[in-house]
Amino acid sequence: MKRVMIPVAIAGLLLAGLAFVPLKDSLVVSLARADSAAAPQGAQETMEGVAKRIFEALDANRAAIRKDPSKVYPLIDTLLLPHFDTEYAAQQVLAQNYRTATPEQRKRFVDALYHALLRTYGNAIVDFTADRMKILPFRGDAAADRAVVRTIVTRLSGSTVPVDYQMRKTAAGWKAFDVVIEGISYVHNYRSDLGAEIEKKGLEEVIVRLSKQGLENNLPADKAGAAKR
Repeated sequence: MKRVMIPVAIAGLLLAGLAFVPLKDSLVVSLARADSAAAPQGAQETMEGVAKRIFEALDANRAAIRKDPSKVYPLIDTLLLPHFDTEYAAQQVLAQNYRTATPEQRKRFVDALYHALLRTYGNAIVDFTADRMKILPFRGDAAADRAVVRTIVTRLSGSTVPVDYQMRKTAAGWKAFDVVIEGISYVHNYRSDLGAEIEKKGLEEVIVRLSKQGLENNLPADKAGAAKR
């Protein structure tokens, strides 16, 4: 199976570079308020708006993250992850294991997935620039409750990568729940990998491991490294 470091690619390819410093907290807060107060938007407009607000925040603080990468986490937490449907993605990843899990295990898995994505995003985006992502014209039924937002990302090598965001309409607006990079779905990847791990070790052990180590251990090191470049 062809595999890539999907969550790293989500961050690096979507954001194309982030930075955050405490002195600019007011900028992040004001952008977050503008985000929450915005009028209802379609899937395409949602993704375009998220990218715009994130780039505005990072452009004001670009150098600081190279000194302390952990300072990017509040920016990701505030501006990006609210537009990713972590709970629905967790259901898709766990599949039948979600149905048999206890409510407490479900919550812990969703929390573990969220924080794993937060860490992965923060570790992936130091050297990207905003001009490396192009959102393509929308295709599909604007009235549907599912949509695909298509983008093209340029790597440092100059090669281009198709990145599609699977979106669903929720009570809180449009949210992404899957990312397909070069035809490879992050949900399908982790459903396969974590499913095999759960079958071998049990859901509880996987939740504990995921909480501590994140998603990276489920993919080969060479693929993880390749996706960062």
